[in-house]
Amino acid sequence: MSFDTILIANRGEIALRIQRTARAMGYRCVAVFTPGDAGAAHVRMADQAVRVPSYLDAAAIIATARATGAGAVHPGYGFLSENADFARDCAEAAIVFIGPDPDAMALMGEKGAAKAAALAAGVPCLPGYQGADQSDATLLVEGAKFGVPLMVKAAFGGGGKGMRLVQDLDDLPEALERARSEAAKSFGDGTLILERALTGPRHVEMQVFGDRCGHVVHLGERDCSVQRRHQKVVEEAPSPAVTPELRARMGAAAVALAQSCGYVGAGTVEFLLSGDAFWFLEMNTRLQVEHPVTEAITGLDLVEWQIRVARGEDLPLTQDQIELSGHAIEVRLYAEDPAQGFLPQTGRVEAWRADSALRCDHALREGDVVGASYDPMLAKLIAHGPDRDTARRQLIRGLEATVLQGIGNNRAFLASVLAHPMFAEGQADTGFLNRDFAQDPSLTPRPPDPVVLAVAAMVLAGAPRARFGFTNGPPPCLTRRFASGDSVASVTFTLHPDAQAHLTDGTQVQLLARGESDVRFAVDGIARALPCAIRDGVVYLGDHILHDVTLAPPDARQSAGSGQIIAPMAGVVIAVSVAPGDTVTTGQTLAVIEAMKMEHPLTASLTGRVESVAIQPGAQVAARQLLITITPEET
Repeated sequence: MSFDTILIANRGEIALRIQRTARAMGYRCVAVFTPGDAGAAHVRMADQAVRVPSYLDAAAIIATARATGAGAVHPGYGFLSENADFARDCAEAAIVFIGPDPDAMALMGEKGAAKAAALAAGVPCLPGYQGADQSDATLLVEGAKFGVPLMVKAAFGGGGKGMRLVQDLDDLPEALERARSEAAKSFGDGTLILERALTGPRHVEMQVFGDRCGHVVHLGERDCSVQRRHQKVVEEAPSPAVTPELRARMGAAAVALAQSCGYVGAGTVEFLLSGDAFWFLEMNTRLQVEHPVTEAITGLDLVEWQIRVARGEDLPLTQDQIELSGHAIEVRLYAEDPAQGFLPQTGRVEAWRADSALRCDHALREGDVVGASYDPMLAKLIAHGPDRDTARRQLIRGLEATVLQGIGNNRAFLASVLAHPMFAEGQADTGFLNRDFAQDPSLTPRPPDPVVLAVAAMVLAGAPRARFGFTNGPPPCLTRRFASGDSVASVTFTLHPDAQAHLTDGTQVQLLARGESDVRFAVDGIARALPCAIRDGVVYLGDHILHDVTLAPPDARQSAGSGQIIAPMAGVVIAVSVAPGDTVTTGQTLAVIEAMKMEHPLTASLTGRVESVAIQPGAQVAARQLLITITPEET
């Protein structure tokens, strides 16, 4: 199958990743973009770029391929990557779809059918319901049969969307509603399956590859057990829990499943692992987000393999020629605030510098505005070392050296996860974050350190270049107040010459130098540096976003149980379930906001009467916008 131009039907870091390999292989690249992405990196890098209404508009993308002479389409992951109808439409238009055949994609893309295929291929599966009757009544009855813990899963798609873990059957109706809604919005189909959930398993997946001659190989496993809301946070290869003998068994099961459906191209067979027993979870019929760790330990370019197989070549290597070397770990840098329940964050990127010692797949640049329309993943950082602990320490150091300012993110949280003893010992399972990591300081809002506030005050005052602290009288004592997130913190210090601030506890802070992108200072004589940027009077210092509110009046902020329901992030209202005059109880769902493709229920913080509702379905809301007011019931 001959083609010289590839259209990449995706955006962000994966679009850039595909372009890099395609260009190295001598292909021209066509990008598609929506109005908000007109200046995006994948558009600037492409040979041609065409605006489309949506990355999910299959007809527009095929028309663009025809208009630009693209003989092949690479879907990346997400969007249309697992849409069998799109793959068929490409074939009908004589365009090569760089992925599996439509029939295999349809079979593996529907979790119920995939589970049946796995059972037929001799792959162990967990008990569950994957029937055609999707009525709530049937799902509730079937759920009661299996009991809890129970997993509700979208039959199509993945990435944690359309998934809910049910620990109490009373919560099953709400879980069905939310999972069905997310699935319909994310994948165009609200079909659900139910599956008995395991407590504390590992999530281990096998990378498989097939060609059109019937050859299928596996490239080893990845451990993706560190997850939050069924979304992967850390991925590594190989798994610290998999022995060579277990790898051979899991690999054979994954290859058997792929061969049974005539699989072509890159795919991932996912398993739940407990001890040396494993069960089929699902198959992803596309390139995975975490493919770089497999590339690191095999030395192979998986996108190159995809393109070679798509043009009709045999697999480049046989199973006995594939060797694993060293250990690789990847973390996903997200626009979210771990200290605020991982709420999505939006904003302008003021500074961005990834550590050069790591592989970093990203599409960020300073000045970019991150909105709420797409997935919150900003970048992937990958370390590869001769052994697991070396890779782990390299990644921690690389995260500490990486700078992302202007938008809340999970960088510090990721470093804390990697440093946790349970993870360091290779013992983390899917319950790790909720169980072992639940009390980590990165998950709790904390006011900025007084030293950080003092440095911010001096930077705003122009130190060390200004004659900061110069006076003929006694050293003046100042108090500065800074808003940080939803709280206000203050610092009191006396000013001294040579850009020195003495805090009330005796700590001495001296500003040494201010560069274009950082500030150097000494704390009690020990020098250190932090990334620093100032825009419109806001100080971006390290991970802190500090607004000087010294001259502003005190802010009467919402307290827990105040009855004010405020938008925790920017997004779109997709449901409102109360009206003025209604009586509500603590914990009752009042409305649902969608942000970055996930649904976030807003619940009542107290029992009382709804006084006002300032939103309706379809409304765009801003972060911190007052949405609903409740008057507490009289006691």
